[in-house]
Order: sequence, then C-alpha cells, then structure tokens
Amino acid sequence: MTNLPRVPADWEPQHAVWFAWPHNQATWPERFAPIPDFFRRLLRTVSETLPVRVLGNPSLRSGADIESQRIIWVDAPTNDCWIRDYGPLFVVGERPYGIDWEFNAWGGKYPPWDRDNAAGLTVLSSAGWKRREGKLCVEGGALEWDGQGRLLTTDCLVTESRNPGVSKEQVADRLHEIAGATEIVWVNGGGLRGDDTDGHIDQLARFIDPENVVAAVADPEDENHAGLEANFEILRRWGEQTSPRVRVHRLQIPPAREIDGQRVPESYCNYLRLGSERLLVPTFGDRRSDDRAISVLRELAQASVPTIEVLGIDCSDLIWGLGALHCASLNEPARV
Repeated sequence: MTNLPRVPADWEPQHAVWFAWPHNQATWPERFAPIPDFFRRLLRTVSETLPVRVLGNPSLRSGADIESQRIIWVDAPTNDCWIRDYGPLFVVGERPYGIDWEFNAWGGKYPPWDRDNAAGLTVLSSAGWKRREGKLCVEGGALEWDGQGRLLTTDCLVTESRNPGVSKEQVADRLHEIAGATEIVWVNGGGLRGDDTDGHIDQLARFIDPENVVAAVADPEDENHAGLEANFEILRRWGEQTSPRVRVHRLQIPPAREIDGQRVPESYCNYLRLGSERLLVPTFGDRRSDDRAISVLRELAQASVPTIEVLGIDCSDLIWGLGALHCASLNEPARV
C-alpha cells in the first residue's frame, strides 16, 4: 500500500457503519410496517462488529429507540434511507478526505431529494473528514473498488438524467483525479428487472478480494439471463488480462418474485461486508437459493479470511423498497 489517494476496499479496517433511519412510507407502498423493526435488528447486528451511526430527523429519535453505546443517532433530516447512494465516498492516503457527490434521486425519479443531497456534508462534518466536491452526479452503489485503484461500474454514470453531456472519458478522468481510479471496467450488459437505479454495480458484481469477483447470473428461462451473462463475459475477459488477475465466480440470483404484481430486484451481490470480521448476505425467502448463495460467498470469503463469519439477513420485506443491505449502509473506513 502507498500513501497515494485511494478508495479502500470493504474488507479493510473500518471505523463505523452509517445508516439513515427509514421514514418514507412511499418507499414501501402499503408495506412499511415491518421496516423499522427490520432496521432495529440490522443495526444491532452490525453494532456487534462495528460502531454504528444513524442519520435521522430529530422528531423520530425517541420513537426509533435504537441508541446505545454502539449505536449513535445523528440529528439530520433525510428524504429516504438509501445512504449508500447519497453518502460520501471516503478516500484515504496521506491526507484523507470524503468526496461529496451530487445526488438527484437516481436521475430525478423520486423528488424531493434536497435533504439526501445535503447528507454527505453532514456525514463528513460529523465524522471529522475533510470534504471535496465531487462535481458529478454519482451514487455510491454505482462504484465497486478493490482497494488498489481498480473500479467496476456501469453506464448509469453517464445517463442524461444524471450527467448530461458528460462522456465516459470525462467521468473516468474525474474518478482518476479525485478518487485514485487507475483502471475502470464498464459493465454494461444490463441491470435487473425491477431495479430503479439504471443498473448499479452493487446488484451485479462485487470484489471478494483483489483476485476474486462474484457476478450475478440467472437461470436461462429468467428474463435477466441474457443481460447478466453479457456482464459476466465482460468481467471474465477483463479478469484474464488485468493484474493481478481476477477470477469471476457465478452468484445466481433467486427465482423471480413479485410483490403486488411487480418483480423485485433480488441479488445476493447486495451484501454488506464488515471488514475482515463479518459478511452479511441478503436472503429472500427461497431456502435453496439462499443457502446456495451463502455457501458460495462463505467459501470465497474464507479462502482469504478463514475466520470471517458469513451470516444471512432476511431482506424479503426490505427489497420492496428496491434495495438491500449494501444500499442501506455506508462503510466509513479507518483513516490509516
């Protein structure tokens, strides 16, 4: 490792994990009731491993009933709970800082978003990180780093609804300049049906370590099959020529499931990694599929970190909001 600016990988030491307290009932139409209890359980589980910080409207603080020595409430109103996408991107090196990107609710899909767009500065100020302005509309779920400058992303960064008139080359130049990206892989085969992010990478492919990536794939009869296979091939070909070389492993999504007639974008890639200690895997109520995914992730994670615990977290209610564990969380790395 050098002191050059870089974005740490999720398996590196972490200082805390950030969340935003759920309150927007429109995110889970007619199905909001179980969500606060889900977050209470999740926050307690994460706090067993790392300190937890929670952004929330002051008026919700007492009703949330979550505070403890390991779970700290930070008064800050938000529009929604998906802090991965509107939170800052932490960069370490000789002078650590956080990048505060612009956020417009996934291309203007869900107004208003003013409070979420302001939350990046709140997190950085509360955590004591220097702020750098991102000058692009970028969501955290669109960026997957290996800790050494290699980045997986998708064409969602260059939609006209986010960064009109901005090319891939311009985005790449900015990511190199401000985040230390040295190699960028554009995964553009398509996202999941029911997904509203225009294809975030955290639903499609994740680094397990610098030499192993998991990629979402689907059964041949699934409508997601062709797009996910195209993604897999892009990654497989890249993995053979990059250095260090990367093996790409299939991580099959569960069978199609609908809620109120709408397919939900279920993917086991949307896991939350807590440094070298724990990996929390979203599960979706299909025992065979859930167990298979946990087994794949456990085998890969324990190959490099034998002591890591891989634990399933039932996200069958959470996914109706079109996100899972990675979307709902933000890893704050250790600065050294």
